[in-house]
Amino acid sequence: MNIQVTLDGRPVDAVLNDTPAARDFAVLLPLTLDLKDFHGTERVADLPRGLDTAGAPEPVAATVGDIAYYAPWGNLALFYQDGPAPSPDLLVLGHLDVSADQLGRATSITIKAAA
Repeated sequence: MNIQVTLDGRPVDAVLNDTPAARDFAVLLPLTLDLKDFHGTERVADLPRGLDTAGAPEPVAATVGDIAYYAPWGNLALFYQDGPAPSPDLLVLGHLDVSADQLGRATSITIKAAA
C-alpha cells in the first residue's frame, strides 16, 4: 500500500505492508506527528489511538527505515538504526526509503494515503 510521506517538509518514498495493523494504521491517515528520539535508535510519536494487532505476523527485528508500531505504548516508531531482537510487541508496518542520517534528525512527519 503506497503512502505519501514528508519528513520535515521533504518528500520521502514509503510503503505500508499488507498486514491488519498496517491497514488499521492507514485508516488514521492523514497524520502529522512531532517526532522525538528514543534510545539513539528510533524516532517516535504517539498515535491518536491504538492499532488492531490481531493476526500479526511473526515478529522480525526492525531495520533502518522501518515504520513500526510498539503496541504496549501505542506509538509509531521510525528506525534510523537497526532495532533490537524481534519482539511480539513491535509490529513492522512498512518502510521509508530514506537515509539513516535524515531519519535520525527528523522532527516531524506527515503521512497521507497515496493519491
